[in-house]
Amino acid sequence: MSNQQQIPGYEIAFSKAKAFYETYERKDDLKHATHFCPGCGHGTVHKMLAGAIDALGIQDRTILVGPVGCSVFTYNYFDVGNVSAAHGRAPAVATAMKRSLPGSIVISYQGDGDLSAIGSSEILHAANRGEHFTAIFINNAVYSMTGGQAAPTTLVGQKSTTTPEGRSVSHDGYPMRVSELLATLQGPVYIERVGLGDNKQVVQAGRAIRRAVENQVKGLGFSLVEVLSPCPTIWKKSAVDAQRWVREEMEKVFPLGVLCDRTKEARPGSEPAPRPALDAIPGVLGVADADLPEGHPDAEKEIDLQLRIAGFGGQGVLLLGEVLAEAGLDAGLEVSWLPSYGPEMRSGTSNCHVRLSRQPIDSPLVSSPNVLVAMNEPSLRKFDKVVRSGGWVIYNGAEFPADCVRPDVRVVAAPFTEIAANELGDPRVGNMVMMGALLEISGAPAEASIGAALRRLVRNPKFVELDERAIARGRELYRRSLTEV
Repeated sequence: MSNQQQIPGYEIAFSKAKAFYETYERKDDLKHATHFCPGCGHGTVHKMLAGAIDALGIQDRTILVGPVGCSVFTYNYFDVGNVSAAHGRAPAVATAMKRSLPGSIVISYQGDGDLSAIGSSEILHAANRGEHFTAIFINNAVYSMTGGQAAPTTLVGQKSTTTPEGRSVSHDGYPMRVSELLATLQGPVYIERVGLGDNKQVVQAGRAIRRAVENQVKGLGFSLVEVLSPCPTIWKKSAVDAQRWVREEMEKVFPLGVLCDRTKEARPGSEPAPRPALDAIPGVLGVADADLPEGHPDAEKEIDLQLRIAGFGGQGVLLLGEVLAEAGLDAGLEVSWLPSYGPEMRSGTSNCHVRLSRQPIDSPLVSSPNVLVAMNEPSLRKFDKVVRSGGWVIYNGAEFPADCVRPDVRVVAAPFTEIAANELGDPRVGNMVMMGALLEISGAPAEASIGAALRRLVRNPKFVELDERAIARGRELYRRSLTEV
């Protein structure tokens, strides 16, 4: 029946929580049914959580973060703010939501395959920081949605699709007790483990969930409730046997109880510092005001640079991109800089995407650059075919490979690193020689913006002066008509 409907002469003692949608956006014949299997604990926990939201009067303030797994369905049922997160990343998303909207009530809802595996680092550091959100942790000792693989919480001897003979300590280690780990930290204010093994446990679980949410309403900090939940379908048990297994097997490994309670000594967190006004952000970032003075070289120039800069680690690929992005900020442009590099400190591959424009940037990815800066031949061969027609390639080599020549792309090729070594005394500024050629080609950003960016990014004045000389040399090389194919 609808939440509002009543039968004359009768008083409704129990009804569907207001925090739930009245009907669910599913198939026409399933608008009153959930995705969950018979006997699954998720539906029970959903009812508890919705009841807590109703009782505390926070429906309009609540944001629920649901990641991958059975938790992903939360947005189908809860009539609150809903945000989906990548696998394991709910604590990071919840942190961002709570910090950006401190007046909201943020609840992350995760399974054990999500929270205790790929998301273990996320929950550990969120708890250690004492982030002011509430975490609901559903532990059914297995990956349920993806077919029943072993999870970090799988019991020793428990069979799964990836432990068909049962979990082995020598091969798979021990079940991970997440709540005990988090309880050793100073950040959390409340951690409790509850179960759904019988009606008495269900009642206690409801109390714990309400208390964890209420702690956030009071501003007390990080709370987590771990729920030992039956999964009859994956466990291949009846609903009754699954509840019995929670009581008789799971509780041996994961004892119920309060593991951390600092709520009595906890104090409401202080109000966050007010966010800076939009026009104050350039000052906060230490860049020039975006409103350029009349007559500034970049004030009227139409700019749309989409660059891919690539080479080996140690060639200054990322620094070149950073300088361009920082200079773009000084010039009042919309900018983005997205690095990509391997694990090696030197000689590994490295590239970055850089965009500078007068218009808002829709994506930091540059899949079809209008300028490619290739600092070695492997990088040239990797990216030359995606340069858009009419674009430029600046190549660090004495000769441009004949099989890379395209009639619709303009090329500047020179041994920039050798020029830096022989004429400037340091091969490391070869990237800045290439920068000079790039600036001559593009005409932006202005020299003053580049100089300001260099002084912010390069701390040693000696190298700033050397970089400026290298840029000037690159400009000169281009003006003298470098090889153009």
